[in-house]
Amino acid sequence: MKLILCAAAILLSMQTVSAADFDGSKKLICATTLAMDCVAGRECVKGPPGEIGAPKFLSIDFAQKTVGGPKRSTAIAFMDKGEDQITLQGKELGFGWTIALGQDDGDIVATLVNRDGAFLLFGSCTPF
Repeated sequence: MKLILCAAAILLSMQTVSAADFDGSKKLICATTLAMDCVAGRECVKGPPGEIGAPKFLSIDFAQKTVGGPKRSTAIAFMDKGEDQITLQGKELGFGWTIALGQDDGDIVATLVNRDGAFLLFGSCTPF
């Protein structure tokens, strides 16, 4: 009986990720898992984010309206909370960027574009 109570206490104390974690009320840390670098007229290069020059991790701070990487943070210029995703947009270093965050699972797709091409990132977030 003690073993069952102990196991139940451990399970109840474990933090689970819920849809409320991705509603814009909590800070998030996001790991990018796949990146694509595309230039007009050429085939896109696909690979790990670090090999393509994209950040491996991003943080999203809704309260401060910033998205941060390992080297810099940038302001969120536009945010829209839809029915099933939050869309964030901004600009930095000559790129316009958009992040679409799934409110049910925390998955993200991000684009960074300029007149020469585009980066496409896929990843997943968790609250911190």
